[in-house]
Amino acid sequence: MNQSKQGGARQWLALFALSLGVFMGLLDVGIVNVALPDMVKSFNTTFTNVQWVVSAYTMSYAVVILVVAKLGDMYGRKKMFLISMAIFVLASAVNGLAPNILVLDLSRAVQAMGGAGLMTLPMALVASVFDGKQRGTALGILGSVMGVSMVVAPLIGGVLVQAFAWPAIFYVNVPIGIFAAILVWFTVSETPSYGEGQRIDWWGMILSAVAIFAAVYGLIQKEENPHWSWTQPQIAAWLSLALVTLIIFIWVEAKIDKPMMNLTVFKNKNFVGAVVVAFALGSAIYANNIFLTSLMQSFMGYSAFETGLRQLPLTFWSLILGPMTGYLGRKFGSRNLISGSLLVSGVAFLLFMNAMTTHLTYDQLILPLVVLGIANGLINPLLNNAGLAGAAPAEIGMVSGLINVFRQLGISFGVVILGLVQTNHYDSYLNHHFTFTGIPAGQVTAIRQALIEAGPFAGHSVITSPALLRLPLAKTLQNVVSQAFYNSLWHLTLASLIIVVIAAGLSFALLMGRQQGAKQD
Repeated sequence: MNQSKQGGARQWLALFALSLGVFMGLLDVGIVNVALPDMVKSFNTTFTNVQWVVSAYTMSYAVVILVVAKLGDMYGRKKMFLISMAIFVLASAVNGLAPNILVLDLSRAVQAMGGAGLMTLPMALVASVFDGKQRGTALGILGSVMGVSMVVAPLIGGVLVQAFAWPAIFYVNVPIGIFAAILVWFTVSETPSYGEGQRIDWWGMILSAVAIFAAVYGLIQKEENPHWSWTQPQIAAWLSLALVTLIIFIWVEAKIDKPMMNLTVFKNKNFVGAVVVAFALGSAIYANNIFLTSLMQSFMGYSAFETGLRQLPLTFWSLILGPMTGYLGRKFGSRNLISGSLLVSGVAFLLFMNAMTTHLTYDQLILPLVVLGIANGLINPLLNNAGLAGAAPAEIGMVSGLINVFRQLGISFGVVILGLVQTNHYDSYLNHHFTFTGIPAGQVTAIRQALIEAGPFAGHSVITSPALLRLPLAKTLQNVVSQAFYNSLWHLTLASLIIVVIAAGLSFALLMGRQQGAKQD
């Protein structure tokens, strides 16, 4: 009995250590955003240049997730987790010491290679450390940590940058990472090696990395140049490369005996349903939160720290609901809760749409933030359980890796698609309503063009600039631009609503019901 209690304590310490790894790996996807203005000054460069500090991490992170997951399956997940943590910690230290923007970009790409392991391996490790009802609870807690880390980045980043300086967002990883690695070393047992006698599928790893890199890079190009068409060579060439490489990857994997990815997992409706939910979570909820954060900072005037505080009604539900999702999933069924929670997130988006007027105040955002927080707090933890249901032990790492890849691709896709919806409606509103009497037509056209090129969020700084405020009819002009901005945000939120409603229907059709899930166990 004493020994059992010690074993139980060790399990939960292992979960705590693995959760720290997940938190750090995902937090560093978004924490840098709030430090970008300080980096511009520190390196005496442009905002466009420092944005690659974010993009380098995003691309590298998405590219290596599947590779790290497969290597964990083959050679031991604990071993790969500790290697990933070492890479992450060392690269974090280099990030903080970076003498120029090029070194920072390169070390961020290396840091993401470690971060990918911290993100994808813990799910498989937790599944091996826990069993029975405890596994559902542990995976629920891990899912909550994922949900929290995606939305508290502005708050933590704001605190560190304001209290210290931008290098602090990287230095903080060093002691926490070392502590987590020591805990994992002593509390987590190594998983079996499922790759004994196998050769590494180099072609599969290279082709999957190229396909994901090309897809994400093409989407980043579109994000940075929203007025370019999809047929622009700089975009079309990368997306075409992604498609061609994906086709070759599928052909190669179907031909060899021990492929990097067992394509038969896509014959499992339950797995496909989990992938759909992961993609929708990224493209609708997490991508939308990026625009919500920009709204609070650019238009409502809150600092990064103040924005993080005001997003607590969204954030803290993950902490509350995560430990309960294992019980709720068993009682009501993961399928019912996931599809129902996606519909609840749709209600949140309806409430956001209702609030999107030029008279918007923070008080109007509280209720939709709470509703969206409850939905996110339920979906993320349940997704882990649903995705791993029925997966063979040798495939758990790859399955969790694929779920994370689709979540990350969803964010990249969502930022582009939601951004395009916003930009198109912002431009359209200005083109149809930006007409003034008393100002020369050429001057009106020049101002309108400047606002369109600046984009919806940068438009706020344009209309509040001292030069523009000296113009006659400045107040009227400000009102038109504000109307254009909130109109575009309304349509952006509508796009998020459509995504989650479609995902709710697909998840209900594809995920296993309660009885099926029970049989699988």
